[in-house]
Amino acid sequence: MRYFKFLALTVVFVLALLPTLVLRGQQRGETMVWAPKPIKGNPWVAPNKPHWKLSELLAMHKGQTSWKEPIVRDSLLQADYIQMAPGTKSPRQFHPDNRAWWIVQDGQVRFSIEGQAPILASKGFLVQVPYRNIYSLEVVGDKPALFLAVTAGEAQTMYPADETPVPIPGFEFVKVRVSGKGNYDEINKPFFDFNTMVAGQRGQPRFVVDDRLFANIIRGMPQADNPKDKGHFHEVSAEFWFVLEGKIEYKIEGLETFVADQGDVVYVPKQLWHRAHHAGTGYSTRLAMNGYPDMLHNYQPNEELR
Repeated sequence: MRYFKFLALTVVFVLALLPTLVLRGQQRGETMVWAPKPIKGNPWVAPNKPHWKLSELLAMHKGQTSWKEPIVRDSLLQADYIQMAPGTKSPRQFHPDNRAWWIVQDGQVRFSIEGQAPILASKGFLVQVPYRNIYSLEVVGDKPALFLAVTAGEAQTMYPADETPVPIPGFEFVKVRVSGKGNYDEINKPFFDFNTMVAGQRGQPRFVVDDRLFANIIRGMPQADNPKDKGHFHEVSAEFWFVLEGKIEYKIEGLETFVADQGDVVYVPKQLWHRAHHAGTGYSTRLAMNGYPDMLHNYQPNEELR
């Protein structure tokens, strides 16, 4: 008898709560729609691939003090893993229309950015520069510096008139007049030291928020998996992640589930189901990067997850 009373009370409670749950879903803008998705999933086009392992990259370039490896190339995003030898300094340069940012993996880099005090960045530092702000990089210390450099797809590099441009096959550099430049703001700051988040001093989930670029820090503890959960997919932008800390488990449509380690880069083309979970035994963190700050996430209907 007690069981049936409990069951009846539970049903009443759920029915009473249902309007609130529906309202909350409406407030979040949740609704059921039809989303176009290719029958045959979009492929990975080189140099893009599901999993760039840092260990394999280092093995590929063993014995080299300076190297550059293209990691991401698509219409919205591009990224290169770069190692610079001790004492190396880049030319002063800028990007005409897009922000750029760097994730330092090893060594020390001094970033000299127009209007800012020099930033001495080591492992765990995220540094960014707005468009048309002149900057340069210099490796400090006696060991190479290793970092991931990210900007918009097909972004160009320009140089002040008193600098010598780096040659580009098939192009010539001509003198032009330009004006205006991007700014920092409450979210887009010159740098963020991820080590302070690990130490519990402060958090900054969003690092880059721009009309055309987005980078978001996601930190958490290991998660349980629902085998029916395919995650979500995006209609117009690919997405990729840099593992800042620990281990991240990825489930990507058409692939076996795999785990990425600190320093690895994972990439998924647009319109492919994907799901990232915190793995390992402690905290893990990924920097998620894509082309839009409010990009649509297409999730499975709830009934498919039961």
